Amino acid sequence: MANQKLTATYEGLDKIVKIILQLFFGWVIGGVYRIIRYTETKNIVTLVVGIICLLPGPDAVAWVVDIVTEAAYNRINILAD
Repeated sequence: MANQKLTATYEGLDKIVKIILQLFFGWVIGGVYRIIRYTETKNIVTLVVGIICLLPGPDAVAWVVDIVTEAAYNRINILAD
């Protein structure tokens, strides 16, 4: 139950705050968000992508994708189900 509060808290932030956080800390936020999201949904793909997002290299691609989805949909939604 506490994990649901974490993702709901992040999703409840203002759009501009989330975009600023993504610009500076998105390379960590994307991976951690997906790992926490896995504990809620138990979708193994979300866990694997979360771990991959923490590795150097793939994190840059996920970082850009997460910034775009935050700007467009106000939510990280690519491979974060």
